[in-house]
Amino acid sequence: MDIPDLDDVDRHILRLLQQDGRRTNVDIAREVGLTPSPCLRRIRFLEHRGFITGYAAVLNPVMLRRNLDVLVMVELTDQRRETMAAFEEAVEKLDDVLACYLIAGEADYLLTVAVADLEAYHKVFTEQLGELPGVISIKSLITMKTVKEGRALPV
Repeated sequence: MDIPDLDDVDRHILRLLQQDGRRTNVDIAREVGLTPSPCLRRIRFLEHRGFITGYAAVLNPVMLRRNLDVLVMVELTDQRRETMAAFEEAVEKLDDVLACYLIAGEADYLLTVAVADLEAYHKVFTEQLGELPGVISIKSLITMKTVKEGRALPV
């Protein structure tokens, strides 16, 4: 895959957009020392080449009653392609599951689940997670405090 080198201006633009994706082109241009037209061309280039894959609002989980994060380690009965595909297809349909990662180590998958409280998680655990195809073991890790969170990549 041919990945072009980014110069300091491109990296600065990426940092600014990670901090605030709603920043105006004029504001970004001023900050990086460009006029708006070349700045916009650079942003469009970064989008076109896949460095920027989208823009999103960060929502308050407390306001949406999703303030309990649970990390869930899932072990499958086997690692056959069919078993994994069935599990992945089913987990994609679960709204409470924010992320699902195929992992190496003690478990096969690591899920991030966001719910209102332990009672809500118990319901998800028994009615959804426990019914996923191929699941042999589920271990739940209840988060007590968010120490660091974010998706900003160093650029």
